[in-house]
Amino acid sequence: MGIINATPDSFYGGSRAATQSVALEKANTMIQEGAFILDIGGQSTRPGSVQIGANEELDRVVPVIESVKKAFPSTLISVDTYHPHVAIAAVHSGADIVNDISGGRFEDNMLSTVASLNVPYICMHSRGTIETMHEKPASNNIITELLDYFIERIDACNQAGIKDIIIDPGFGFGKTIEDNFTLLKEMEALQILRKPLLLGVSRKSSIYQTLKITPEESLNGTTVLNTVGLMNKAMILRVHDVKEAVQAIQLYQMMK
Repeated sequence: MGIINATPDSFYGGSRAATQSVALEKANTMIQEGAFILDIGGQSTRPGSVQIGANEELDRVVPVIESVKKAFPSTLISVDTYHPHVAIAAVHSGADIVNDISGGRFEDNMLSTVASLNVPYICMHSRGTIETMHEKPASNNIITELLDYFIERIDACNQAGIKDIIIDPGFGFGKTIEDNFTLLKEMEALQILRKPLLLGVSRKSSIYQTLKITPEESLNGTTVLNTVGLMNKAMILRVHDVKEAVQAIQLYQMMK
């Protein structure tokens, strides 16, 4: 899954595509490098970002989704949003998957909206509200916390009528660096949920703060952690750098 951000302020500049032409160029490169899914978002959720309204987010993502889907109709597109209004417009414009950092908690009718759209749903773990989700309270056991969260959220998704659920542990969202590495090391335990697992560690702060480098210098660290994630049963890698992620997958598959 390649990341395309229709935003001016995402934490990694290399993912930004503020115009349709830039987005199309990025999409073409990622597809040539082996991306099966393109994740298009119109709102930065990095720590310290200012959240925009649903209408502005919609204005950013819909033209990009339409143009990318027209140019590459066989490539799956996920829309990265927690707004039902945006999810509806995105799917009607060509998006195939809804990717929600809130797990349906920020908007009351998000889950029922996704169910009505009849598309797969990526349910991410996060804590608190949109204002507090990056606070980092201590966790006694991050795996137990995630299992409890996903059991409740999967049930809510099922009750709403969502048929296809993918889970995302939410690396970097309200978790300490220690939590993130514990989660990566013990991630295979989430297989008990019997849902495909998405891993999103690409260029995140657990890498660059640990190594005392910048997001721009974090490709090698990303590849290392993606490889660990594959060994611990990740099924989808959400990345800024598709070529290197595909190479990691190919080498892991050869080792297997």
